Amino acid sequence: MVRTGLDLWISEPDPGLRTARLGLVSHPAAVLADLTGAVDALRRAGYTLTALFGPEHGFDGSAGDGSSVDDATDSRTSLPVYSLYGPGKEPSELSLAGVDVLVFDMQDVGVRFYTYLSTLYYVLRGAGKAGKPVFVLDRPNPVTGTILEGGAIEPGFESFVGVVNLPIRHGLTIGELAYFMNIEYAFGADLRVVTMQNWQRKMWFDETGLPWVPTSPAMPHLLTAVLYPGMCLLEGTNLSLGRGTSLPFEVCGAPWLDGYALAEEMNALNLAGVRFRQTRFTPSASNHTGIECQGVQVHVIDRNALRPVEMALNLIGVVRQMSGSALGWNSHLERLAGSGMLRSSLEAGVAVSEIVGSWAESISGFVHQREKYLLYV
Repeated sequence: MVRTGLDLWISEPDPGLRTARLGLVSHPAAVLADLTGAVDALRRAGYTLTALFGPEHGFDGSAGDGSSVDDATDSRTSLPVYSLYGPGKEPSELSLAGVDVLVFDMQDVGVRFYTYLSTLYYVLRGAGKAGKPVFVLDRPNPVTGTILEGGAIEPGFESFVGVVNLPIRHGLTIGELAYFMNIEYAFGADLRVVTMQNWQRKMWFDETGLPWVPTSPAMPHLLTAVLYPGMCLLEGTNLSLGRGTSLPFEVCGAPWLDGYALAEEMNALNLAGVRFRQTRFTPSASNHTGIECQGVQVHVIDRNALRPVEMALNLIGVVRQMSGSALGWNSHLERLAGSGMLRSSLEAGVAVSEIVGSWAESISGFVHQREKYLLYV
């Protein structure tokens, strides 16, 4: 079994931190192998928590996608909970006043636009300014550390879902990302990463022996995370991605689509590792709320062969051919893609293979750039 940074920090407590006041940046998916949460695990090990910090969805993980989260008080511990997904994204001087050391423990999903990476960015930046040490308790990249996809972020397209210039699927753990950001962005934080034991880059999360806890309301299980690097791009369109159903990011559709025809067209492409099946669903959130949609369910046949970003671009292209002007775009696509070229290429009918080929140089550069930050083989 893989042992996470939290597990090792609990089993081998740092005596130098016994009297330190800790501020914990975390969420419900940060658990031990027996599902004990980070707060209870740290307190039982004798650490002193004086403040909690929550990312998007809040420290308790209950807030909706994109919903601003307010500061609060934790009902179980009476500790203050400072939001890092409200008006401010960086720990404030007030929130750090009673904290000697920041501890970051969050289960990420290995995708650039999943915002826990952005929260880590601002935690490191704020800690560097305030002179507060940061301990990052490392966890697995659930979709392996070997497969990379997607282009770089172009200047002027930075946002909270694209704050660090990485491929969409970057293949780093949260600890490796911390080292990468702290040095590449010159934050100067006093950073220590508590590395895992027994994790290998080729591992999927279900090969670690660790329990999966939903990392956010629309990320219920590992298969969601497998498809998310690509399917999330469809949020830049007026398609529904099944938010508010039991299959978020595993289905897509719209009231005006022909699901059978879409499944046939997608299967005719013979994309590696995936098949498509007609389905109907009624989302209770986001696009087409409360309206029955026709579309497809994405069935992963071989996750090692699947390239979800390439798959999603093909899906957008086929829907556009079938639907014409019924398919709409929004500016979120540019934020997710980190570029305006993706939309313009799709609108111009550029072959997906050509779009994917255009990423080769930036991915190759990133592979070389990240080499010195890799903690695992």
